[in-house]
Amino acid sequence: MTQDRKLLEPLATVVSVGLRLLIGLLLISGVLSVINGSAPLWGTADTCVTADWVTSSSGAADSTFAVREGAHVNAIPQYCAENSDAAQQLLAVLGHLPSLVVLIGGLALLNRLLTSAARDGVHTLQSATRLRSLGWWLLAGCLIAEITEAAAQAALLATMTDQGKSSVETTMQLLSPPYVMILTALGVLTFARITKAGAAMREDLEGVV
Repeated sequence: MTQDRKLLEPLATVVSVGLRLLIGLLLISGVLSVINGSAPLWGTADTCVTADWVTSSSGAADSTFAVREGAHVNAIPQYCAENSDAAQQLLAVLGHLPSLVVLIGGLALLNRLLTSAARDGVHTLQSATRLRSLGWWLLAGCLIAEITEAAAQAALLATMTDQGKSSVETTMQLLSPPYVMILTALGVLTFARITKAGAAMREDLEGVV
């Protein structure tokens, strides 16, 4: 298995060290927050929402930003809560925390995959199973995280406008489909199938020999 271990470097080391550093920073942030009585790093968020689908332009803005003739400046509103209450702070946290959970979970699954592959070999059914688990985590996680964050931001925006309630239309406006993550997850699932097929062929060959 030494050859398989070499093939997995430097990714295995980078993922292992990165995961430990990330978890360590979060734990230190949590301990310091208890000592200082402040919110931890992962529990703080800016209670602002940028409504980038709403734009306007004016001569005053063009003059302020020294726009040349034939061009104009669009003003995009950003709503920020002053003296935000607990509900607004919770919505602000939900607006970014799911992505962090997906990141930590993905790194943990990838680290488990690389560790077992280095120990037991790359072309095994166990590696294929863990590769498939990573793919489904990335695919489902990125979609759920994006929808949750958009819905939380829409609800936060509703607390700062006369509309007074969140809407599906606002949530859709705030969605940013994670195309790259989706394609990556589909690629991981595809390689999981390839690895599984290769492992089965390897077992058949070893049985014949």
